[in-house]
Amino acid sequence: MSRPVRTRFAPSPTGFLHVGGARTALYCWAFARHHKGQFILRIEDTDLERSTPEAVQAILDGMAWLGLHPDEGPFYQMQRMDRYREVITQLINKGLAYHCYCSPDELEAMRNEQRSRGAKPRYDGRWRPENASRLGLTPPAGIAPVVRFRNPDQGPVSWEDGVKGRISISNDELDDLIIARGDGTPTYNFCVVVDDWDMTISHVIRGDDHINNTPRQINILKALGAELPEYAHLPMIHGSDGEKLSKRHGAVSVMQYEADGYLPQALLNYLARLGWSHGDDEIFSLDQLVEWFTLENCSKSAAQFDFEKLRWLNNHYIKQQPIDFLAGQLKGRLHAEGLNPENGPSLASVCELLRDRAHTLCELAEEAAMFFREPKPSREALAERLVGEVPKAMSALSAQIPESLDATQASALIKQQLADHGLKMPQLAMALRLALLGQTETPSIDRVMAVLGRERIQRRIASALSASI
Repeated sequence: MSRPVRTRFAPSPTGFLHVGGARTALYCWAFARHHKGQFILRIEDTDLERSTPEAVQAILDGMAWLGLHPDEGPFYQMQRMDRYREVITQLINKGLAYHCYCSPDELEAMRNEQRSRGAKPRYDGRWRPENASRLGLTPPAGIAPVVRFRNPDQGPVSWEDGVKGRISISNDELDDLIIARGDGTPTYNFCVVVDDWDMTISHVIRGDDHINNTPRQINILKALGAELPEYAHLPMIHGSDGEKLSKRHGAVSVMQYEADGYLPQALLNYLARLGWSHGDDEIFSLDQLVEWFTLENCSKSAAQFDFEKLRWLNNHYIKQQPIDFLAGQLKGRLHAEGLNPENGPSLASVCELLRDRAHTLCELAEEAAMFFREPKPSREALAERLVGEVPKAMSALSAQIPESLDATQASALIKQQLADHGLKMPQLAMALRLALLGQTETPSIDRVMAVLGRERIQRRIASALSASI
């Protein structure tokens, strides 16, 4: 790189941080880390009608949960108003910007006339100083003017996009952009330019819905004599049906993924592969992502969000977590369900038993709940399972359970009862599952018994046998 790498993630706090924004933040972060550069967080909060403190906090919470910590920031555009006004004044003084007094009605009439003759609707530049003088225009009373940037009239605006390749747009496709509203508030495209200039951003990595903004921003940067950043525009993320990503596809708050029991490592790993690849590698650490990440390996086409792939990855990362971490996660979720994890088997042993089956921490908690809740199988279910020699086998098994029980001992006890009472494994195992956990789909019954321990097994078997009478 010819200069220090500095990237920025610049969300607008008009809503939560969703997966599209999180992927952009991840790529900006990984690119900066790969080049030993700096990653900046900037909150673009000039949309006063839609920006909220709650949305700002949601962005900060999402970034913190993902572990994408900025080297600088967060910076807030609303705290930089004096700087924007200073640069606008400089542009006006240099003849690179001017006041425009067109009313909304005049602009609409202008566009309607252009449409009527098949022309592209656009501002016609009538308040450029030389045009206003030629047309004899004078500032009307009672109208607060906007400030427009004087866009070049001819030639192309071209850049080598880090993802899309060469992009070129003719200046005659662009009109004079409003850079300050009538109340003096600077506009998005202008604030972005000044921020990127002042913060010496070297690479602007963002969604390809910003491509139309890029030529305008390049022209303003050139007018300011600023060094241009390199641009890279990422294709959008679509749902599995190919449609624009929406809430039904997973475009919810990043923090909703935490609430739904996903691990940040899994979401980051998934988002990294959602538009970027390193050979056939599917599972990798953040350190590996930083080592491998290049813009050249970003896809030029839209990615499709696949919940099943994310769940598969989450299951992988759950199986990699320390048992103590999972037990801590389980404790809070059980409390939220009104259960007391202190009144039951070891949380660690429950996690050890269940984690291979769980795709989310919520699933893990749902499965774990049956160990901490007294089972209440229906009389009909008990009557179906507790038939023939089964009650006698369960009673005998209960009486023979040692004080300390492991899965091997439990398996031996079950096999002994099968032999003594002439039963097949499904007959006794299903009845035991129903009595011990209240359902017939559980992990291996010998491992379940080892986790529950003698006292709980005996109490639950006695309760089931009594309820079946």
